[in-house]
Amino acid sequence: QVQLVESGGGLVQPGGSLRLSCAASGLTFTFYAMGWFRQAPGKEREFVAAISWSGAYSHYADSVKGRFTISRDNAKNTVYLQVNSLKPEDTAVYYCAAQRTRSTVVADTPGKYDNWGQGTQVTVSS
Repeated sequence: QVQLVESGGGLVQPGGSLRLSCAASGLTFTFYAMGWFRQAPGKEREFVAAISWSGAYSHYADSVKGRFTISRDNAKNTVYLQVNSLKPEDTAVYYCAAQRTRSTVVADTPGKYDNWGQGTQVTVSS
């Protein structure tokens, strides 16, 4: 079965950086677009970034543009999220998701995604 396993979260001071990873198994990775979402306590899950199956196309939420970068290594079945200039409002559980599509249009709604990881906590605090 499809498994998505996130790692790389932690406690970081404002202005700091982290690199989140999501290792995928049980699927043909190049058949899937990949996305990152996050959910803070008491809030709905929100879109962060997504990348097409080839890595050629990406899309970001306005709140993270210029600070976060999504990338993927198809040889390693892994998608990454480099998060820089972190703010307290970035505190959330970050989820990796997979959407079976070879479209160049990447989705920003959770309902479009077929598989989800268990999440990794990112806490931004001094």
